[in-house]
Amino acid sequence: MKCKNWPIGVCSWSLQTDVNGVADAMNKIGIEHVHLGVRGALGADGNDFLSAVQNQNWTISATMIDFPQEDYSTLDSIKVTGGIGPDEYWEQNQELFLGATDVTVKLGVKYLSMHAGFIDENDVAYAEKFYERIRSLADAAGEKNIMLLLETGQETAEELRNFLKELDHPAIGVNFDPANMILYNKSNPIEAIRVLAPWVKHIHVKDANRTTQPGTWGAEVPWGDGQVQTETFLNALGEIGYDGTLAIEREAGDNRFGDVKLAAEKLVSFGG
Repeated sequence: MKCKNWPIGVCSWSLQTDVNGVADAMNKIGIEHVHLGVRGALGADGNDFLSAVQNQNWTISATMIDFPQEDYSTLDSIKVTGGIGPDEYWEQNQELFLGATDVTVKLGVKYLSMHAGFIDENDVAYAEKFYERIRSLADAAGEKNIMLLLETGQETAEELRNFLKELDHPAIGVNFDPANMILYNKSNPIEAIRVLAPWVKHIHVKDANRTTQPGTWGAEVPWGDGQVQTETFLNALGEIGYDGTLAIEREAGDNRFGDVKLAAEKLVSFGG
């Protein structure tokens, strides 16, 4: 299934089920590409998880690792708990990331994505620590011919661009989520994709409406119902020469399967 020349995929975690449930949903929709959450491969049942994945006829566009301490209930809570920033969880999260790189190698995938946490250039000590940690993870990924993809949203596109330029690391790219720029009340997604174009390797298909109360989350909505300007966004992907996968992500609503299916249909229609 394609939108123009871009393969259409789905984020496995969006479907809120196990590997076989993801496979069933993908078969019903007609999707063969998946952005695969791999924390399940790092626990006690990790071998079972890996075997189930390897039994599927999937193209894994990227893997994803999340971290147990992350609290997305408010913007303030995720700023404190997100990614690899919190000192008390750094060793645990570093171990999870390194385990995820091993899984990514086993699956033959070249991209591993994560939410790194917030870049805070106003706190010099924190910024130095954050740079050092990201650089060490990128080094570890690069040694295994994997590229670490940082998820967009927490910072403006310009702030993330400056961070990437300062790091100047060959094993770091961007997983661009247009809705996150709106949910966090940051950049316009159309402008942001152009700013970050040199680093964009993977795309999330997700839509949202901006908050009317500063300091609170925006609202995620089905693809095409929000403020991403979906057709303009897809045209911008063509303009920057994007040639990767469009992975549908849905993290809200009570009909995840239906919303993913509808997004896939809209993407195919755009490509027609």
